[in-house]
Amino acid sequence: MSLDGRRVLVTGAGGFIGSHLSDALVRAGARVTALTHYSSREDDANLDALPAEVRAQLEIVRGDILDTHAIRRVSKGRDVIFHLAAQIAIPYSYQSPQIFLETNARGTMNVLEAALANDVARVLHTSTSEVYGTAQYTPIDERHPLQAQSPYAASKIAADKIAESFHRSYDVPVVTVRPFNTFGPRQSSRAIVPTILGQLAGGAPRLRLGSLDPVRDLNFVSDTVAGFVHLATAEGVVGEEFNLGSGVGVSVGELAGRAMAVAGRELPIDCETTRLRPTKSEVMALVCDSARARATGWRPRVDLDEGLRLTWVHISANPSAVRTAEFRA
Repeated sequence: MSLDGRRVLVTGAGGFIGSHLSDALVRAGARVTALTHYSSREDDANLDALPAEVRAQLEIVRGDILDTHAIRRVSKGRDVIFHLAAQIAIPYSYQSPQIFLETNARGTMNVLEAALANDVARVLHTSTSEVYGTAQYTPIDERHPLQAQSPYAASKIAADKIAESFHRSYDVPVVTVRPFNTFGPRQSSRAIVPTILGQLAGGAPRLRLGSLDPVRDLNFVSDTVAGFVHLATAEGVVGEEFNLGSGVGVSVGELAGRAMAVAGRELPIDCETTRLRPTKSEVMALVCDSARARATGWRPRVDLDEGLRLTWVHISANPSAVRTAEFRA
């Protein structure tokens, strides 16, 4: 199946990954409906940063995945749904866990019910590596146990299981995509890479970070997006879960050093207790085994240092590019 000429819906299109995915889908020839979360500011978040010729080809709809009627209406006639809309800020999930459960679990169920009612050919459901918790073994494959170490992770585990149940119970053609930590241009300051590069670009005399010990598998956004696009068209993937990651882990401390090398600035680091997760909630190591996705023909192309360089170029050229975190994509 080619995406050229296909009618697709992207939920969470105004988010970081969603905006890059919308861009890639337009360039692949898809007819894209981009669902963004309505706000009183009446902007379209990261979609506003897309090239004018790409944005002109998007059908942008403002709405909410918790509105069952709106989701059923906007998904009618679509061939593929890319479901990325979610509450994503882990620190906020400690304060308001109910909002995360409502949006991430019930919102996902609304999307799946709409896909079932409208006979959508494929649904790409977005998971997260956070559902694994601290690794019991590395690299982490899709058979690794799920562990909810934050309300956010719990809500995403619930969403994943709802997706699984809709495939098994109603034969909804779901593919679960589980990206490990993604970074790149247009990411908000809730994430570690723009936190570091934003401080470096802003002339900070010291880097203010949380724990330097957690290890993450960091992936440039174009590789994550390529995984979504590939799995939307690949054969033999429906009903399966796919990790997307490089297989290379780096600690936050090492990441800071490599980011400083890219930026050409070496700063002391202050570890601030206000930036720490609760002890039992911190996920210490997430390193991806993406053998299942690679077997379908996908593989990452951009290594960490090149991704940091590309992100640094973007942030340096756009001083206001590191936005305050949005709680909802």
